[in-house]
Amino acid sequence: MSDPVPESGRGPGRVGAAGARRRGRTVLLAALTVTALLGGVAVALNLPSGDERPDGKGVTATSDAAVPGSAPTASTGKTPSPRRSTTPSASPSAKAPKASATADDTPTAAPRASTTPPVSAAPPLAITTHPYAWQDPCSQHYLIDRPPADVSPPPLEQDAPAWVDVHHAVSSGEQYVTFTVQGTGNETVVLEQLSVRMAGKRSPLAWNDYAMGYPGVGCGGGVPDRSFTVALDAMRPAPVPVAGSRDFPFKVSRTDPEVFRITADASAYDVSWYLELQWSSGTRHGTMRIDDSGRPFHTSGNNGRPAYAFPLGGEKWEAATGTN
Repeated sequence: MSDPVPESGRGPGRVGAAGARRRGRTVLLAALTVTALLGGVAVALNLPSGDERPDGKGVTATSDAAVPGSAPTASTGKTPSPRRSTTPSASPSAKAPKASATADDTPTAAPRASTTPPVSAAPPLAITTHPYAWQDPCSQHYLIDRPPADVSPPPLEQDAPAWVDVHHAVSSGEQYVTFTVQGTGNETVVLEQLSVRMAGKRSPLAWNDYAMGYPGVGCGGGVPDRSFTVALDAMRPAPVPVAGSRDFPFKVSRTDPEVFRITADASAYDVSWYLELQWSSGTRHGTMRIDDSGRPFHTSGNNGRPAYAFPLGGEKWEAATGTN
């Protein structure tokens, strides 16, 4: 019996060839897959390490899962593999003990006000000056650049400053100055020295001389303690204690003041002058000026000047017997 002829030209030869082609494609695809995998591995092996960028700049590797206590190395900045610690991890409170509440932990507070009273810059002294005091009613004379008809009768001693201002008078022959020194605090103040300072020296004023008081009535008086004389005509005038009076230094306080009396005389000059008082109290010391309300004292010689006096019960100035 003859063999059947395959339909549509199919036969064992064709089926084998087709199967071979399919197996070839499968092998090729497998080979390509393996090649692709090997290429990926090669690319992965050639990629830069985790601590370097493609541009060559180093970066620090970080990990969200880093173990506490690990630190980057000094050379590359890589985080080494953590080792299991054999020491129990300390709690946060053990690592950083709580700071005690001390004054150093609080903001700096403003300094407290000192309870010690500040030292005053003002001298611890008060000085009251009377530049137109009278040693006795008849002792004081004034030079005035007015005729007798234009001069008021002699004032009382307490009214002398106003009378002098109205007549623009200048102490004549001598000037009697008194001043009181008193402490202003609790401390004792030592009055170390009294000096005379010259502000000007000129020829005597060519004015008329008027005597205060009334001749022969209530004149004369004693010399109190703390009295000094000053010769204004001298080259260097200085206070000199009157006989029976002691010299500086003195001590004063708030409850123990001192009264000083200065008789300054001039005959050959018209002199402007003032006093300086040196004081000390503990570590403090200084000098205070004594004058006529900010102006120098003014005393002029009266030798040869026309002299006038006001008789008791009289109504006008009359020429005094003799001249100065």
